[in-house]
Amino acid sequence: MANLISLSQFITEQQRQLSTDTTGELSALLNDIITACKKISHLVNQGDLVGTWGSADSENIQGEVQKKLDIISNNYMVDALKWTGHVAGMASEEEDDPIEIPAQYPRGKYLALFDPLDGSSNIDVNLTVGTIFSILRCDHGIKPTVEDFLQKGSKQVCAGFVLYGPSTMLILTTGHGVNGFTLDREVGEFYLTHPNMSIAEDTQEFAINMSNQRFWEKPVQQYIAECVQGTDGPREKDFNMRWIASLVAEVYRVLTRGGIFMYPYDLKDPSKEGRLRLLYEANPIGFIVEQAGGLCSTGRQRIMDIDPKEIHQRVPVILGAKNEVDRIISYHKEFDLCK
Repeated sequence: MANLISLSQFITEQQRQLSTDTTGELSALLNDIITACKKISHLVNQGDLVGTWGSADSENIQGEVQKKLDIISNNYMVDALKWTGHVAGMASEEEDDPIEIPAQYPRGKYLALFDPLDGSSNIDVNLTVGTIFSILRCDHGIKPTVEDFLQKGSKQVCAGFVLYGPSTMLILTTGHGVNGFTLDREVGEFYLTHPNMSIAEDTQEFAINMSNQRFWEKPVQQYIAECVQGTDGPREKDFNMRWIASLVAEVYRVLTRGGIFMYPYDLKDPSKEGRLRLLYEANPIGFIVEQAGGLCSTGRQRIMDIDPKEIHQRVPVILGAKNEVDRIISYHKEFDLCK
């Protein structure tokens, strides 16, 4: 422990080296987010001892049934950020509209977007959940409109996610690589345990919800069929399949042991462009994946290049090992040319 670098020290030293954020406002904002995440971590760790598991008997803007912890986690994030003067506004997956800063509090120059509890369907079966966040600059004054939040992922200043698993971990990028930090619960501080995380270009592991197979487009059908054929097929190697149904857990596995994760476009509900939310999930995760040397695509477009149309927009997501994502992109190109 004596030689480990704390998150606070890491952020301060990185800002000094890069000569950015000389006011320390971004560092302070990250500390606000981490404060909320520590509270969420404690609550998740308590399990049903405090009666927070189960349905809240309500739905969010996407029509998904909310868990009690979804609502509590969202409140923790909002309460931690609204009064500090580091953000001009917020947007949450759990809220219909952007969240305004109360008039009595100062406003900062950043926008915070977050999925307060990703993977909440796993809560009641005691599997890994997490928090995802994205930070953007607010260039149009201190009272942002919806349009101020509709920025490409390439405009992100910072992104990260916190994983509430056997240990609580923070994965963070400010555009200069990806680093992982583990929470020491006794001290109440995150320490750098996974510096310079990277994703191998090749893999023999994929993650996808196979129950949707009949609804996939031909390019994804082709890719998965080749993987399943293993050494008997054109890839001439065996693949492993994983599926946790928690984006943060899937991405953490890709970051630490390689692989590819897919939630592709399908025809199960043609009215939806995809499953994952662009601003709260795909953009921050895409930023992290690219900074670790991987790729993040819809199959037809780089995620970080998408112009958002609305704050709850959904997109298909294919991310992870560069060579495998490139292969799936090439299958989409071939398919589209033959239409």
